[in-house]
Amino acid sequence: MFLLNYSRVIGRRLKDFRKNCGAQVAITFGLAAIPITVSVGAAVDYSHANWAKETLDSYADAAALSVVSKSALGLDAATAKQNAINFFNAQASVLQGINSENVSATVTDSGTGRAAVVSYTASVPTTLAAIAGIKNININGTSTAASGLPTYIDFYLLLDNTPSMGIGATPSDVTTMVNHTPDQCGFACHTTQDPSNNYYAIAKQYGVTMRIDVVTQAAQQLTDTATSIATVANQFRMAIYDFGSDASNTGLNKVHPMSSSMSSAKSDAGNIDLMTIPYQNYNGDMQTDFDGVLAAMNSEIRSVGDGSKSTPEPILFFVTDGVADAYYPSTCSQPTSGGRCQEPLTVANCTTMKNRGIKIAVLYTTYEPLPTNAWYVQWIQPFNAGPWGPSPNSQIATNLQSCASPGLYFEVSPTDGISQAMTALFEKAVTQARLTK
Repeated sequence: MFLLNYSRVIGRRLKDFRKNCGAQVAITFGLAAIPITVSVGAAVDYSHANWAKETLDSYADAAALSVVSKSALGLDAATAKQNAINFFNAQASVLQGINSENVSATVTDSGTGRAAVVSYTASVPTTLAAIAGIKNININGTSTAASGLPTYIDFYLLLDNTPSMGIGATPSDVTTMVNHTPDQCGFACHTTQDPSNNYYAIAKQYGVTMRIDVVTQAAQQLTDTATSIATVANQFRMAIYDFGSDASNTGLNKVHPMSSSMSSAKSDAGNIDLMTIPYQNYNGDMQTDFDGVLAAMNSEIRSVGDGSKSTPEPILFFVTDGVADAYYPSTCSQPTSGGRCQEPLTVANCTTMKNRGIKIAVLYTTYEPLPTNAWYVQWIQPFNAGPWGPSPNSQIATNLQSCASPGLYFEVSPTDGISQAMTALFEKAVTQARLTK
């Protein structure tokens, strides 16, 4: 019964509506349709504009990231800026339904890294919203990206190739030399005019590896390390020096000029050998002039850059056993014999270089004791602490650590891997340079 009565009520209401369905209702409906149509159209147009903005935002993001990527960091800021604009335009050119896009970019390089900002403005034409006079919807966006710039470094490798580096590289090598030399000497002196004292030939005959051999091999390996850890082309350059190939012409000797070619540096490093001497006691055996060589190295490093591509940061990489043997009659810290000075390296020249902003990495190849050698016992053992030395507290180690920049000192004994130590110190120097930029 309820449903029947409800149906009758609905029927009467429909009849009443038909009786009043005149012109006024039609006009009212027509007027209402306009804003409804505009509103629906505007919703469609704004939805399209939002889609266009999201798409262009993604293009701006990609453009900004493209110029701070690893491969782009080798480009200068001006080139990177134009590349960002070109990248955005290439992507946006295939986008349909946009009247125009205007893009701008800024790329800023500093000591700490690179920042890129890509901004755009565009207009999206409307369809139904144009009925209300809204012909375009303006959109805009900005994307920012940043990354650390690679630190460009010039490495100056100074490798001690003086006669003391002819000592056996391991205790076993020292023992072999002692057993096959008449005076039980662990050094492979490379004499050229006295075959009877050419202990270098004995070392070669019995397959003895000398410390200079290991240092040379390690220097070559260092070039491979530099190549593997570089993040951009030509990030690292290298120059290689020794103390001279011949005792008659000692001093800072350039083995390889500053170059980004690690392959040529590797080849030249392989040519470094133990300094030759004409005969035993030539020039009083004074072939290790640290003061003169380090002063010359300070002059060789002409500029101190900030690590940017145009002004690389210099790092001196010094490999030595740390004992000077030169004519220092008035400045020697130890007793002398006729002005011949055998002493731990003095740090004055190191301090001068560090004050200029030059970092110094020192690899100390531990000066091993030679208890069977009277010369060692009298002249070296007194400052190579311990009953027979060496010791981490020896004056040799202490002075070399003072020469090095903070955190860039490493000691390696003959039983340790010199190649691994050099690589570890090299990587530490690179990391430290990056962190301070």
